[in-house]
Amino acid sequence: MAKNQIEILYKDDHLLAVDKPPGWLSIPDRYEPEKPNLQHWLEKTVGKVWVLHRLDRDTSGVILFALSEAAHREVSLQFEHRTADKKYLALLDGRLPDDQGAIDLPIAQHPGQSGKMVTHPKGKPALTLYQVVERFHHYTLVEADLKTGRTHQIRVHFQSIGFPLAVDPMYGPRKELYLSAFKKKGFSMGKDQEERPLLTRTPLHAHTLTLTHPVSGEKITFQSPVPKDFSAVLNQLEKWGR
Repeated sequence: MAKNQIEILYKDDHLLAVDKPPGWLSIPDRYEPEKPNLQHWLEKTVGKVWVLHRLDRDTSGVILFALSEAAHREVSLQFEHRTADKKYLALLDGRLPDDQGAIDLPIAQHPGQSGKMVTHPKGKPALTLYQVVERFHHYTLVEADLKTGRTHQIRVHFQSIGFPLAVDPMYGPRKELYLSAFKKKGFSMGKDQEERPLLTRTPLHAHTLTLTHPVSGEKITFQSPVPKDFSAVLNQLEKWGR
């Protein structure tokens, strides 16, 4: 990805907010150091940055870095004390019945599968609030408000109540989403043509992040527009998925 394809949403002397593309790591992977990651890219572009939080590789949207140790310390406390407000858009498999709700289930590492998480009474406390944005015939778009920051929290929580993300090879029903999955009538492919997937990643987008500026003390909100691949799926669902 070219340098100018990563958008900087906000920058001052203390904070740097970036619109993370899907497919990028937040920080270097010790097992795959050659994979593109935002921390290395930013340090080559703007200089030293301090990591405040992370997004999964396939998750797009707002991610925040500090540009000083003091800002890192202050904002990290906001994340720790849950005063920072992180909201995500997620496309779920199935029609979620309640317009809003809370999933308050502890999350722990899966006992038999490395890298996978599971709800478990002895896990770390995890709370996700949600509100339905739009319902389709077999899918639901929700806004999820994370009150904790556990690994794979949104994916695990919605899977635990029977509504996993529409695309999620680890927790959900499929690895890819095709138009034919919801455009039943009148769908056909030309001879010798193979259908291409609409989406090949988890439909999870870090939409907004609100916190208190570490120096000015003012509330500040960073916002990321829905990326093209996610938006294309929503457009097709608007047209064919009702």
